[in-house]
Amino acid sequence: MLDNSLKGQLQAYLARMTANITLVASLDEGALSTETRGLLEDIAAQSPRITLRLDGDDARKPSFEIIREGADRGIRFAGLPMGHEFTSLILALLQTGGVAPKIEPELIDQIKALPGEYNFTTYFSQSCQVCPEVVQAFNVLAVLNPNIRHIAVDGAAFQAEVEAEKILAVPTVKLNGAEFGAGSMSLEQILAKLDSGAEARAAEAISKKSVFDVLVVGGGPAGAAAAIYAARKGINTGVVAERFGGQVLDTMAIENFISVPHTEGPKLAAALEAHTRDYGVDIMKGQRAQRVVPPNEPGGLFEVQLASGAAVKAKSVVLSPGARWRSMNVPGEAEYRTKGVAYCPHCDGPLFKGKPVAVIGGGNSGVEAAIDLAGITSHVTLIEFDHQLRADAVLQAKLQSLPNVSVIVSAQTTEVHGNGDKVTGLSYKDRNTGDLHRLDLAGIFVQIGLVPNSDFLKGTIELSPRGEIEVNLRNETSQPGVFAAGDATTVPYKQIIIAAGEGAKAALSAFDYLIRLAPAA
Repeated sequence: MLDNSLKGQLQAYLARMTANITLVASLDEGALSTETRGLLEDIAAQSPRITLRLDGDDARKPSFEIIREGADRGIRFAGLPMGHEFTSLILALLQTGGVAPKIEPELIDQIKALPGEYNFTTYFSQSCQVCPEVVQAFNVLAVLNPNIRHIAVDGAAFQAEVEAEKILAVPTVKLNGAEFGAGSMSLEQILAKLDSGAEARAAEAISKKSVFDVLVVGGGPAGAAAAIYAARKGINTGVVAERFGGQVLDTMAIENFISVPHTEGPKLAAALEAHTRDYGVDIMKGQRAQRVVPPNEPGGLFEVQLASGAAVKAKSVVLSPGARWRSMNVPGEAEYRTKGVAYCPHCDGPLFKGKPVAVIGGGNSGVEAAIDLAGITSHVTLIEFDHQLRADAVLQAKLQSLPNVSVIVSAQTTEVHGNGDKVTGLSYKDRNTGDLHRLDLAGIFVQIGLVPNSDFLKGTIELSPRGEIEVNLRNETSQPGVFAAGDATTVPYKQIIIAAGEGAKAALSAFDYLIRLAPAA
């Protein structure tokens, strides 16, 4: 199952374990069970601390449980955790085997103190780049707290269960049978939902922090670069972000980050955070900025108010809030989001295997999504508002070669239809004739670009008609002392490497601003 190179790497990782573990497999005669057995045999052969048993009796087959010696239960995977989830499997092995999770000590204490019993089930797909963050977070909970149980289920391997549970997006998490959440969730966000007082305690602790020289709002490539460049100047630097990595966490293959021939979004995001922490930057995750309050006088302190109720003071601010997927803003879209309306074909595509879907948008993202989905679904209908597709010619040529793809141009989506539980179709208007048409569909993938996360800045910072933060060549905004970088700004070409470079510029401009401030009396 694993090649020799991977076996060697795995052997080196597993040598760090300090406790014995047992893999208890529940298998049948199917091909996927055969693959799972091969994977588990390869893993067990790499460490004398690992024992493999094939006498599991779990109803889900194939599945396996990772149990620490002396415990009566552990972390369970149902299906084959390969693809993006292979890292989750390795971490589960290490952490069950006694290797401490790389999280803050206060989070460890918080997890251990959680009262009550929790039974979590996470549905994932191997191609989902967001899922590992969620799977790994719940695995950490289960490793540290014996009253928490977690099962990670590959939706593609258990189609009947996915249908019965009405799972139409990954990751979807259920707690004791009821939906707990869907989409990206950080460990901090999960704990805030489980621990009713966590958000208030965190807000209180953040509000007590000393004044930052530079406060960076946003943790994507621009925010990370700004924080690193500021910290290298020896000044007190902080970052507030809902999740570190931003859009990068939702990105599949990255092949144009200079000097790195190939990487993946979550891997790059983890590297960005680790690099930022190396400089002692105070990172406050799970925090969303709600307002920036300018000082009463030039050179005074800014106050960044957070949705949690906390307020952070700083001498200067670098804004890098990034962007989010643009919505169609038609009836039914919000109602059926995660119930057939999706924004990540790599994540949710496998859940629509053998079913008809539509892709909205004829740019590169839309055409790439249609090409990917054509290999999974029964039929893909690509709908474009303009009179022609806008994607690169090579992508259009590939699209046209696929037999199960149809393209409709000059079409305006007007409504998403559903039966209360899931999407059943959409309506669109022919922009040439005005005629209305309806398509019967199982899923709709929206790929119509991005919108900047700048709503909280309205009335404080000058924004463009598209909502982008207006910046000059020095990344200065309309408010002295506030700088901006990344996809939320007017800088053209929204690319990771450009965002990182702009973040560095913004930090250097902030430092220049600080050294020119009049010294405090």
